[in-house]
Amino acid sequence: MYFTADFRHKLAQGTPCIGPSITYADPTVTETLAPESDFLWIDTEHTALSLESVNAHLLAARACATPALVRVPANETSAIKRLLDIGVSGVIVPQIRTAEEVTQAVADMRYPPVGRRGFGPRRPADYGRTSLEDHLRTANESVFAAVQIETAEALDAVEDIARVPGLDSLVLGPMDLSGALGHLGDVGHPSVEAAMDRVIAAGRDAGIAIGIGMGADPSLAEKWIARGVHWVQLGCDFEYLVHGARRAFAINT
Repeated sequence: MYFTADFRHKLAQGTPCIGPSITYADPTVTETLAPESDFLWIDTEHTALSLESVNAHLLAARACATPALVRVPANETSAIKRLLDIGVSGVIVPQIRTAEEVTQAVADMRYPPVGRRGFGPRRPADYGRTSLEDHLRTANESVFAAVQIETAEALDAVEDIARVPGLDSLVLGPMDLSGALGHLGDVGHPSVEAAMDRVIAAGRDAGIAIGIGMGADPSLAEKWIARGVHWVQLGCDFEYLVHGARRAFAINT
């Protein structure tokens, strides 16, 4: 029920995957956008979404057979654990700084002996209908583990971070990375682009996927896909409303 297998297959085949960020609490937002998406990025770092709201979005994503990745507010075991037990397809951890922090995050997403995830699945084990053996056989590989490279410290350690066992993806955070490099908002600055290219190269050398989070800018997405990015969080629900309204209402100007 994680729906990560097709997502992983597309990434392995080099097929770019595009998905929206979900920021509104209403699960009909996910129900509306999921059929057009390769994945969903449910954001709990910069929104007021509660665990109950995320749970409702997961039900909508499940109905559409679309993988739902959730960005947590911070690299905390308690936050990751609760999301795993309600059936997220993957976890995106922001603001990491060291390979040791990434090792901790990945361990929180994997059962022993590979990791240290606590045992208490509900939806992932179909409320007990899935046998213990079947759940344990598939759970570790079903959860997509991603971390964001958006600090100067993470950039300095990115080659080591990319090689942390069990990590599935590095994710570029252009805006925060630009700020960390002294150019907040100038994601096209040569030093920022060079840093992003370094992250892409580190992921490529380690054999893992590269994601990126950005606004609803298809031309920018195409640029970074051409430079090696595999999956793109392209804008979010409220951006689509604003952009759609501006286009539709332009008839009155």
